[in-house]
Amino acid sequence: MKKILPSKHLPKSILTAIILFTLLSGSLFAQQVKTDSAKMNPTATSSTPANKTYPRPVGYLSFIIPVVTLDKDATTWNFNGTTRIGFPVGVNILYSDHFGFSYEFTPTITSTKTSSKMSNLLFDPGTMFRFEHGFTFISRLAFETSGRYGFTPVFNQVYARSKFVNYFIAGSLPARFGNGAPASIGFNVQFGFTFN
Repeated sequence: MKKILPSKHLPKSILTAIILFTLLSGSLFAQQVKTDSAKMNPTATSSTPANKTYPRPVGYLSFIIPVVTLDKDATTWNFNGTTRIGFPVGVNILYSDHFGFSYEFTPTITSTKTSSKMSNLLFDPGTMFRFEHGFTFISRLAFETSGRYGFTPVFNQVYARSKFVNYFIAGSLPARFGNGAPASIGFNVQFGFTFN
């Protein structure tokens, strides 16, 4: 029996499907809600301010792809024999239009040709500096069950808004130390949505 998709390409195919689904569904859902809102209230504009009561908790779900990690001994690319994908979940406590605090937990799944497992759990709280047009800078601390620790600057941008959720994309630069391994820095890409 012929396989439709070789097993070595399965993680890349799943990852591509997740990314496309997140990007397309965010754009389509935001367009539909905007159209429905305009039909129900033709005088409303997209710049109408939402509820501004603070402090305000906002939950979110996402997935993160560690693209590359560099240390003094090696450069390690994801999808080069090993695939790692994290699933950050958290709560942002917004204190104003410009400041908040984020509590995030990220379980990471590592897959190879022979096995897959949850390989690490990361707790990375941080302060949020919120700017106009949906841009946020988050300075996170990092504590991993693998024994590593450090910090992670995150550059976050909302790319689609709807009544119920906001879709975002983020780039981060995790710096890690400890547990007998060389200091490292990496680059991650994150996709997700916040609940309004």
